[in-house]
Amino acid sequence: MNSEPILEVRHLNVWYRPSGVLCRGRQQVLHDVSFDLYRGEILGLVGESGSGKSTLARAILGMLPDCEGEIIHHSKRPQMVFQDPASAMNPSRTVEWILSEPLRIYGKYDAAEVQRRVAEIMKLVGLPHSGGQRQRVCIGTALIQKPGLIIADEAVSALDVTIQAQILELIARLRREYGLSYLFISHDLNVVYEICDRCLVMHRGRIVEQGPVEELYDHPKEDYTKALLAAAE
Repeated sequence: MNSEPILEVRHLNVWYRPSGVLCRGRQQVLHDVSFDLYRGEILGLVGESGSGKSTLARAILGMLPDCEGEIIHHSKRPQMVFQDPASAMNPSRTVEWILSEPLRIYGKYDAAEVQRRVAEIMKLVGLPHSGGQRQRVCIGTALIQKPGLIIADEAVSALDVTIQAQILELIARLRREYGLSYLFISHDLNVVYEICDRCLVMHRGRIVEQGPVEELYDHPKEDYTKALLAAAE
């Protein structure tokens, strides 16, 4: 990890507009969120359900229309790895077809290059593999366009302990070998401590504390962070 940011978020505010005929106005869900994510870093993002973690991920990827503030990317085509791989894949398609789809959409590769890249990615993420195959496909799909930044939104929470360990090792190896950066979103503080360099703590749409994982876990300053850590014990 170095001190060069791959992502800068400055004073980000996000609103949702309630659905329904009688609903008016808008509800603010992120409040003045600011942080940097550095090249080669795995930055954790923790908080209880509904704290705004996934909203922040979608805002970073430009998926939300009602935003205010700055999101500055210093990498090409950041990608997302979702919690439920089954919902992100077409079950009627082969692994090779799913992996090649982003390249076909991008439209700058001929058939031979697509085939070569798919074979390369399958080997890289360990496919075929008996453990966590669907999540490996999702990681491979995220990697196929060579992003510098991957957002992993609860990417291992649905896996059993053995498979989870394998996927975490894959994530760490890809960081070591290819210099990838991650925003690693999780409700499991023990996993975040194991894999992340720094951590952001989100509560009610605000970043209430951040710092190196060892410092934040050993010497939390905010009562909310202390409560999260106590619940994880």
